Amino acid sequence: MPDAARLLAAYDREVRQAELTQAEPGQQLTVDGPLARLTGGRRGFVSGPPDLGVTGAALDELIARQRAFFAARGEEFEWKTRAHDRPAELPERLLAAGFVPEETETVLIAPLDAVAASAPPSTDVVVREADGHDDLLRIATLSATVFGHDEAAVAADLLARARADPGTTTHVVAEADGRFVAASRLEVVPGTGFAGLWGGATLPEWRGRGLYRALVAHRVGTARDRGVAYLQVDALPMSRPILERLGFTAVTETTPYVWSPFSR
Repeated sequence: MPDAARLLAAYDREVRQAELTQAEPGQQLTVDGPLARLTGGRRGFVSGPPDLGVTGAALDELIARQRAFFAARGEEFEWKTRAHDRPAELPERLLAAGFVPEETETVLIAPLDAVAASAPPSTDVVVREADGHDDLLRIATLSATVFGHDEAAVAADLLARARADPGTTTHVVAEADGRFVAASRLEVVPGTGFAGLWGGATLPEWRGRGLYRALVAHRVGTARDRGVAYLQVDALPMSRPILERLGFTAVTETTPYVWSPFSR
């Protein structure tokens, strides 16, 4: 079993550092002290290093500046936290500032060579890479159906990212009878040995048929072709046991805290 502490250290050193210095495709990154802010996506995004280096009143001031920044833009934003980060008081300070926590996810990591092989899905399902504008629109429709997201906003975000993508993102779909029944993506983190598995959406009536594992397996092959060493996932409770059986190790938890200027 890979050492969770070693995997977490690599995640903090590589993925977290990239998060602070690299804008995602189609987005803009600005810095405020220890924090990185992303704008231009479906909603704003804020993250920091494992130790923010501020506490108490200074932390409250840092939080207030982020609220003011996004309030001026009329934009909702997410502050991404991790359970092992410091200061430990950050979540309670965010709550006091009016942020609302969304569902906690488990961060899981696996060395690429440790991921177990999966059986292919049934012959009536085709797993393939998405190709072009129309496929991205179909993924947006699926995401809206599964997660309740605003379809137009998801579509705009996917298309903007695709236009700006330097070749780091691969969308993978499961298709049955001409209909997308599951979708996911692989995002290689430039300058690191990591790639992330994101966007796992499966129609409720198609769950339990091995599609999630099939999408993981396809992305493992793509990651191997790209020279990736580690895969990372932020997993909801439904996905965590599947990933652990495939060889992933839980290293920490992450909770998004969301603030909106429209809900004050």
